[in-house]
Amino acid sequence: MGILAAVGLASCYPPQVQYPYTALVVTRRIELKDNLLSLLPADQQVQQAAREEAAWLADTAYKASAGIARINGSHFPGWAGNAFVNARLQDRGLCWHYQHDMFRELRRRPLQYFRIGCCVRDGGKPSEHNCVYVAAKDAAWPEAWVLDAWMWNGRLKVDDARKLSPSRWADLPSICRIQSIYYQEGHQWPMEHWSVLRGPDGEYEGYWLPEMRRSSQYRRMYNNIERGKKEHPGRLTNY
Repeated sequence: MGILAAVGLASCYPPQVQYPYTALVVTRRIELKDNLLSLLPADQQVQQAAREEAAWLADTAYKASAGIARINGSHFPGWAGNAFVNARLQDRGLCWHYQHDMFRELRRRPLQYFRIGCCVRDGGKPSEHNCVYVAAKDAAWPEAWVLDAWMWNGRLKVDDARKLSPSRWADLPSICRIQSIYYQEGHQWPMEHWSVLRGPDGEYEGYWLPEMRRSSQYRRMYNNIERGKKEHPGRLTNY
């Protein structure tokens, strides 16, 4: 109980820039790299290109998770963040916001050995929860590792999909198809870009629609992008 309380308290603010570089998280990044490699056939696990790809995915997952939370500006983890978004007290913080954002960041590099997927727990129910996962290139769900940037507000939570309840968790290829239109492998969108925004009427729509330009989220996204350009010239990410 004490550990859970400490995690909850720590999650009440986005991780600092140095968080992914702390000794604990560096160790977790290495563990995730090794776990991802274990998804591959034995002959691929020893290939240098595969090891570099797994390391990039693991490092990016932890760094991007923290950066996403800072850009979203949520000061509440998990369901508390949902409550504030639904009450219109903050713009971002739903689990699918984090899902879309993590998908965006993990699609920055064309992958040879792995693929990025989307999954859902309790789809269509009040307890619905959305995440991304990493699987071997030709492997099917649930041979994957689930990456959850939402639960602890940017402090990445990693789960073995093979150990999750098959009656509650499912693959969600429809979201991948939609998000892949925005974020193709090797895309150049800045980290501050959001594919789906809340419009003036409170409904969520694609960022390109004319009515979205009248929304507070569009203005915030635009300001975030412009600020990112000034603070990090020539960079697509700011983690």
